[in-house]
Amino acid sequence: MLAIPGCPGAALLEERLADAIRGLPGVRITRRVVTGQAEAEEAGMHGSPTLLVGGADPFAQAGQQPALACRLYHQDDGSLAPAPPASELRRVLTRTGGP
Repeated sequence: MLAIPGCPGAALLEERLADAIRGLPGVRITRRVVTGQAEAEEAGMHGSPTLLVGGADPFAQAGQQPALACRLYHQDDGSLAPAPPASELRRVLTRTGGP
C-alpha cells in the first residue's frame, strides 16, 4: 500500500483491507510512504492511497498518470470515498492471490 504522509484515506484502506484479507492465507500487506512526485512515478502510485497487487494498481484507469495527490474510488452505491469498497478489494485479492 502506498500513501502520502497524513493521507486521510490510508486508515480507511487499511481497515477495509483487514476485512478483505480475513480468511485469505498468506496475504501480506506492505506499507510505504511516498514523499515526492518522482517516487510516486517510480512506484506506480496513482494517488493516495494506492494498493499495488503483484506490482500493479488494479484500480487504475486507462491512461491515468502517477500522482502525488489524494485519490477517490467509486463505491458500490455510486458514491466516492478515499478507498475502494471492501467487496472490490476482496474480489481483486481473491483473483490475484494477494498483494
